[in-house]
Amino acid sequence: MKNILTIALCLLLAVGAASAKGKKQTKKTARINDAAFVADYQAMMDSLNVVGSNVVVVKDNKIIYSHSFGLKNRELGEDMTPDVIFRIASISKSFTATAIMQLVEKGKVDLKADVNKYLDFKVQNPKYPDVPITLEMLLSHTSSLNDSQGYWVSFDAVDPAINPDYAKCYNDYKPGTGYEYCNYAFNIMSAVIEKVTGTRFDRYIVKNVMKPLGLKGSHCVDDLDSTRFATLYAMEHGAFVPQPQAYARPDVLDHYQLCKHTARLSAAGGVKITASDLAKYMLMHMNYGKSPLAKKRVISEASSRRMQTVITDDANAYVDKAEKERAGLGLVRADEYTPGIELVGHTGGAYGLRSAMFFDPDKKYGFVVITNGSASRKVLQRSLTLMHEHFIGPLPKK
Repeated sequence: MKNILTIALCLLLAVGAASAKGKKQTKKTARINDAAFVADYQAMMDSLNVVGSNVVVVKDNKIIYSHSFGLKNRELGEDMTPDVIFRIASISKSFTATAIMQLVEKGKVDLKADVNKYLDFKVQNPKYPDVPITLEMLLSHTSSLNDSQGYWVSFDAVDPAINPDYAKCYNDYKPGTGYEYCNYAFNIMSAVIEKVTGTRFDRYIVKNVMKPLGLKGSHCVDDLDSTRFATLYAMEHGAFVPQPQAYARPDVLDHYQLCKHTARLSAAGGVKITASDLAKYMLMHMNYGKSPLAKKRVISEASSRRMQTVITDDANAYVDKAEKERAGLGLVRADEYTPGIELVGHTGGAYGLRSAMFFDPDKKYGFVVITNGSASRKVLQRSLTLMHEHFIGPLPKK
């Protein structure tokens, strides 16, 4: 009789435990499949003609929500899934800036130094031959460099020893006094990284920024599973057209020369990563250099705060008034995407993709959204607004 009672008691405890586990799973599932958000987000995608999207929400220093919408590939009818890898475009710039700050801490580079100290080619605005262009200027888009002559193939355009028209790469204002968003500047920074470390740029980023955070991403497609790439779509003549060049393998990888071929790895926009891993990276910046999910500090608190400190408020010349930004070093502060609330982060746009990573370092929340094709530039603002209103709270009324 005693044995029967013991068995019965064990069964009751097992059932209770299973019931409690079921309730916990139900609660978690209910949160991850928030019906109201899903309905609103899907309606937004339908109205703006979005192919697919992955979103992640961080709150109280934790990833509390993620969801996949739409299609990874329209032609094959493949659904978007959480493990899909995207080229994230200009959010990549923050990875480059993070690497530079590591080298600053090691005493290998100086943000106030003339960048030519670390290059094999010359970077100098010929209109101001006595004004050095510094690493800080390059990282904050205040160097006076522009992208008008191309930036993604090589450094030949900016090199006066090769290009007699190199002056076209520079604006008319003095370095440090104006702002124009510049991809070329960040590709030049990747050459600096190679020069002072003797390591190929993409490999340095993987080893020193991604691996300490447990991220599986890279600038180099050779490191990644190409079957997981989200097909990117650009709108051309009213139709979505696949953009396979977004993941094209640079031919220079087979005969790579440090500081010469690094532009092809695209420090300005070439990181490929999942939305969830990008959120883990965001947590590091949200916590000023050390993620709560990782043991190792990636950059110092001082370096992280410097990246988030606006430099361009003092710039008095803007080539494009519509793109006036409050830029730090590889990160910006903006309320364009969450009107009335300024967040820190960056956006990306290339090959039809639109991406955003924005966070509040004080209140410890943030958002990642990546879309692989949309007919409207409004998709990021609409996405981040919905995420804020559903998971954090209403935005201030105008």
